[in-house]
Amino acid sequence: MLSKQQRRNQRHKAIRARLFGTAQRPRLCVFRSNKHIYCQLIDDQTAKTIAAVGNQDLKSSKSFHDKIAVSYQAGQLIAKKALEKGVKKIVFDRRGYKYHGRVKAVAEGARKGGLKF
Repeated sequence: MLSKQQRRNQRHKAIRARLFGTAQRPRLCVFRSNKHIYCQLIDDQTAKTIAAVGNQDLKSSKSFHDKIAVSYQAGQLIAKKALEKGVKKIVFDRRGYKYHGRVKAVAEGARKGGLKF
């Protein structure tokens, strides 16, 4: 039997085999832990991170106990940073997580911020 983490890693490898970020269309990579959420815009051609956001970067009046709202704000902030760098289109990498809850909130926040998937 494989653990939850091993199954997620297998899904992540299968997803990453199809996704590739470029300078014009970088990969928006989302990592979620039990407490925090992190987003990175990655150019895979040069192996460089264009922009990164964690929920610790947010100066929010929202409670950090409302993780979905904080994730939504992280998506909006990464979209703002991307637009400042001239990036309008991205490839969304959910890293083997279900497109549900906090991962979905990041995607919706990024879309609301002006990014096209």
